[in-house]
Amino acid sequence: QVQLVESGGGLVQPGGSLRLSCAASGSIFSIARMGWYRQAPGEQRELVAIVTRSGYTNYADSVKDRFTISRDNAKNTVYLQMNTLKLEDTAVYYCYAYIMDNYHDYWGQGTQVTVSS
Repeated sequence: QVQLVESGGGLVQPGGSLRLSCAASGSIFSIARMGWYRQAPGEQRELVAIVTRSGYTNYADSVKDRFTISRDNAKNTVYLQMNTLKLEDTAVYYCYAYIMDNYHDYWGQGTQVTVSS
């Protein structure tokens, strides 16, 4: 089975930085796109950023110019560098991958990011 393993979440002060990582494990030939979604309590899950295998990226307006998504295709790993964090960035962040092997979506279990003074 395919598993997405997230790391890097935690507590950070406003203006600080965190770097999230997500590695896809299992028998995988190709991941078309990987990205991050987030969900705060009582709110809808929203796209944060996504990157395709070819390098195309898309960001939510709320994180543009602050977050940077990247991926290492050889490691099947996606990263999210989060800078200038704000209180409103507090949420559970979920790793996402669309894997071409079986044309299926996969999700990580989520990692908590808390921005607080």
